[in-house]
Amino acid sequence: MQITLLVGTVFGNARQIAQTLALAAPDYGASAQVLDMQDQTIAVFDTPGFLVLCCSTTGQGDVPDNAQGLYQSLEAQARYLGHVRYGLVALGDSSYGDTFYGGAKAFQNRLQDLGAQLVGEVCILDALAADGPDAVALAWFASWAEQARSLDTSASSPT
Repeated sequence: MQITLLVGTVFGNARQIAQTLALAAPDYGASAQVLDMQDQTIAVFDTPGFLVLCCSTTGQGDVPDNAQGLYQSLEAQARYLGHVRYGLVALGDSSYGDTFYGGAKAFQNRLQDLGAQLVGEVCILDALAADGPDAVALAWFASWAEQARSLDTSASSPT
C-alpha cells in the first residue's frame, strides 16, 4: 500500500507529524512519501495509493501559505476526484473558536465537493491538548491504516 502525505504548514508542526507517520507506515505494510503542498497542483491527486493531508491553520481559519497554490488549483482546475481516497490530519488551536482547524476543513470541504472519499475519521490535533500530538497522530494512523488496507484489499480482489 502506497501513502503520500501532503504537508501544509506554517511553523513545521504538520511536517513533523507527516514525517512521524511516514516512519510508522512500514509497521502497517505501507510505504510512504512526504511532499510539501508547495508547488503541487490538483495533479498530485492522481498519485497512486492513498493520500493523507497534514494541514495546519493560519490567520482566521485559512490554509497555510505553502498550501495556497494547491488549494487554489482545486478551484481553478476543478474536476471529479472520485478515485481519491484520503485521510486528514488537522492541526489547530481550539482557543480560536470557530476557526479551529479551518485550514484542514477548507481542504476537506473542497475535496468532498470534488467527490474524493475521506477514509476514517479526521485526526484533530489541538495545540491546547495535554496529549502529545505525535502520540495522538500515531494512534489515529493505526486505525486509519487498517481501514485503508481493507479498502486496498477489496479494490484488488476479483469480483
